[in-house]
Amino acid sequence: MGVLRVAVTGAAGQIGYSLLPRIAAGEMFGANQQIDLRLLEIPVEQVQLALHGVVMELEDCAFPLLAKITPTDDPHVAFGDADWILLIGSKPRGPGMERADLLKDNGRIFIGQGDAIDEVAAEGVTIAVVGNPCNTNAMIAASRFKRLPPTCITAMTRLDQNRASTQLAQKAGVAVTEIENVIIYGNHSPTMFADFFHAKIGGRAATDVIGDDTWLREEFLPKVGKRGAEVIAARGLSSAASAANALIGHVKALRTPSDLVHSSVVQSDGSYGFAEGVWASVPVRTVASGKFEIVSGVEHDEFAQAKIAASNDELVGERETVAELL
Repeated sequence: MGVLRVAVTGAAGQIGYSLLPRIAAGEMFGANQQIDLRLLEIPVEQVQLALHGVVMELEDCAFPLLAKITPTDDPHVAFGDADWILLIGSKPRGPGMERADLLKDNGRIFIGQGDAIDEVAAEGVTIAVVGNPCNTNAMIAASRFKRLPPTCITAMTRLDQNRASTQLAQKAGVAVTEIENVIIYGNHSPTMFADFFHAKIGGRAATDVIGDDTWLREEFLPKVGKRGAEVIAARGLSSAASAANALIGHVKALRTPSDLVHSSVVQSDGSYGFAEGVWASVPVRTVASGKFEIVSGVEHDEFAQAKIAASNDELVGERETVAELL
C-alpha cells in the first residue's frame, strides 16, 4: 500500500483542527494507510503562523501513519498529484453581507481551486467540498474541469444526515445505531429535506415508530435544517467537530463499495425533480472507491415533493446568481 496524497484547504481553521489528527490517526483512510498531508491556507501572515502551529501539533503527536506534512499557500503545491482533496476552506458570511455577495466571493475562490485541481491533481483524484455554500461551490469548481470528470467531486450533506439521525433516535428513545436510511435531498441549507418517510428505526418505518406526523413535519425538519444556526448561537462559532466527523463518514462511505445508501451532493441528472446540472443532495450508492451511482426509484408524496421543489428553486437561484462565473 503506497502513500496516499491528501490535500486539505482551510487547514488552520476550526474544522481542520478537529479533522487533521483524525486523518493522521487512520480514521478516514484506514489504520494501515500512510498519509502525505498537504495543508493549504491563505497567504496571510497570521493565518500561516496558525497553520505552522497546527503542523507542530501534528508532529508532536508522532502519528505512525503521517509520512509527510507540507504546509503551503500555493494550491498547485497542495493539489499536485493529490489522490484526495478536501475543500474545507471558504469565505464566511460577514455581518450585513448579502447571500449573493457570499456566493460570488466564494465562487471566485473555487474557480481558482478548480483550475489548479484540474491542472495538477492525480488522474483518479476524488474531491469533497465542505466549505459553504457547498453545493454551488462544488458546481463552480467542477465547471472549470477540462481533464477531470464532474463525478470526481461531491459536496457534503452527511452532517445533515447525522443530525437527522440523532433527532429521530432521541425522539424514539433508541440508540442512533438503530436509525437507517435517512437521506438528505437538495441544498445544504435550511431548505434541505430530510426524508423521514423512508427512514427506518430498528427496521420499522420511522413514521410508525414515532407516530407523530406533526412533530416530524413541523419540528423535526426545521430542527435539522437550522441546527447549524443553533450551534453558532450557542458557542459563537460554526460547527467544527461535528463537521469534521461528518466528513470522515462522507469519505469513508465514498471509499467503501457497498449496497448501503447514503446522502451526497452530486451533479443532478434530473432525478427527483432537481434541475439538470445543479448540484443537489440525493441518495447514492458507492460502486467503487471514489465512484458512485445515483439511487433511482424512491417515491415521494406531495409533501416531500413540495419540500424538494423548494430546495431545487433555491439551487437554481444560486446558479443564476453565479452564472457569470460558470
